[in-house]
Amino acid sequence: MIHMVMVDIAPEQEAAFNEWYENVHIPEILACPGWRAATRRLVDEGGPKYAALYEIDGPEVYDTPEFNAIKGFGPFTAFVTNFRRIRLKPIPGRPGDWVVAS
Repeated sequence: MIHMVMVDIAPEQEAAFNEWYENVHIPEILACPGWRAATRRLVDEGGPKYAALYEIDGPEVYDTPEFNAIKGFGPFTAFVTNFRRIRLKPIPGRPGDWVVAS
């Protein structure tokens, strides 16, 4: 399952937010049970500026003490706007991932 978060951040907090997100928040998230991988991207079109995509085991990962202790945007909560959370699941009976052979 994929968990995606999209946000905008106040421009004056952007550098500090990115530093915190990559060096504190993502490691904390990936230390929680069921959070398997993470990547961040700039949104090129159609949404807030930043997107983070996480591979998770399932919706049960939101109900752990570890996740509840660190979820959110910590010291940047007041500066985050346009928060969106999307959860994606595989299409039943379909492979879900394709890779171009090299």
